[in-house]
Amino acid sequence: MSSALDRLKNLTNKISSYETARKENLKKLKNLFTQIGVNEKVEDFSDLFDFKAINLSGASLANESLGEIKKGKYLQILAISYDKNAIQKSKNSSLAYFGKVENVDSALKDMVVEFIIRYRFEKSFITLENYYDMIGTFEPDE
Repeated sequence: MSSALDRLKNLTNKISSYETARKENLKKLKNLFTQIGVNEKVEDFSDLFDFKAINLSGASLANESLGEIKKGKYLQILAISYDKNAIQKSKNSSLAYFGKVENVDSALKDMVVEFIIRYRFEKSFITLENYYDMIGTFEPDE
């Protein structure tokens, strides 16, 4: 009985930790949204999550080389939207352009990388909630 209770406590702590991290992440993401100027292209913060994905050119998002610049490239935030009814299904849009990555202040570059990671963190929760709701349609009514 004790081990079941311990597992429940651990699970509860983990869920609580994720929710706390998510709330803090959203707060920081919203600040970065205006600090790096994405709000100039996306008027409403919540509209950010309508994009299928957001990518970055000019700096690495890989775990082992996070934030490393890619010489000769331009630092730019790219949003990918998808329209299943259009002839060309996906469309890339620039949300922010900062110029040659070698010329961008490293603090700004770090904020841009942080913005992308924080966006992806929240987007993963949104995707998880969506799939959770979809799975619910397969559950028998009680």
